[in-house]
Amino acid sequence: MTMLIDGLQYANWSERIFRQMRDGGVDAVHVSITYHETFRETVLNISRWNRWFEDFPDLIFQGFSAADVQLARNSGRTAIFFGAQNPSCIEDDIGLVEVLHRLGLRFMQLTYNNQSLLATGCYEAEDTGLTRMGRDVVTEMNRVGLVVDMSHSAERSTLDAIAHSSRPIAITHANPATWHPARRNKSPRVLQALAESDGMVGFSLYPHHLNGGSACTLDDFCGVVARTRSAWTISASAAICVRISPTVLSNGCGSGAGRNRPTMARAAPLPLAFRRCRTGFATIATSGRSGQGCAASG
Repeated sequence: MTMLIDGLQYANWSERIFRQMRDGGVDAVHVSITYHETFRETVLNISRWNRWFEDFPDLIFQGFSAADVQLARNSGRTAIFFGAQNPSCIEDDIGLVEVLHRLGLRFMQLTYNNQSLLATGCYEAEDTGLTRMGRDVVTEMNRVGLVVDMSHSAERSTLDAIAHSSRPIAITHANPATWHPARRNKSPRVLQALAESDGMVGFSLYPHHLNGGSACTLDDFCGVVARTRSAWTISASAAICVRISPTVLSNGCGSGAGRNRPTMARAAPLPLAFRRCRTGFATIATSGRSGQGCAASG
């Protein structure tokens, strides 16, 4: 049995969108709950989701582990997994990593384009790599089971995170820079290191990351996905993941959101049973490095 999983999503969330996800057969979604929010603001966002979980229990529920993806499929609902696109939610307190994990956070980016207390973002002129606090936070994320996401990070910082992390990391939304040289897209060196460490990459449908922008064709996008998987599969146990966001839930948010995108709503997902970071999100949600995958314990 295959799973349909959206590797990262943002939207003006509503019952209408929850029903669209069910109509599309989406089993799980990685939802951004932090962009620049503080800890308290992030908790308020979680509280808002708690109300939605109460109001629409027949459509959505909070996911904590890979088992919840299967539960979503079996119960005809969509599992919602929380992620942060910025470490602002932990402020300057490493203890908040575990607190947020207990509240359900399962992914956290170390930067959002700019320099953070942890690492350098892809839009900075100089990339100084992981900071001392960044190394400590990665270690703590590994301990509690929180996925390290380097989607918006600069090259040295990303390579440092791959090297320092005791678990494979994720780049949940970016494309190869050789296909389109956006600052957010990743170099062959990063993709090589990611693949060799059992890491995962999710391809991005954001127009600024696409060859040709909003004019990018479906064939062009599918071609780069296929070529990347072929080029960076190192071995059966060290394979880069190809996880395409299967829906564009745009209800008016984001630059160019929902307009002329090569939406992959019918892309065939990979089997949940495949491990070693070949299944995208489903593998990430599995606990323990030796237990296969990048990610996070429930």
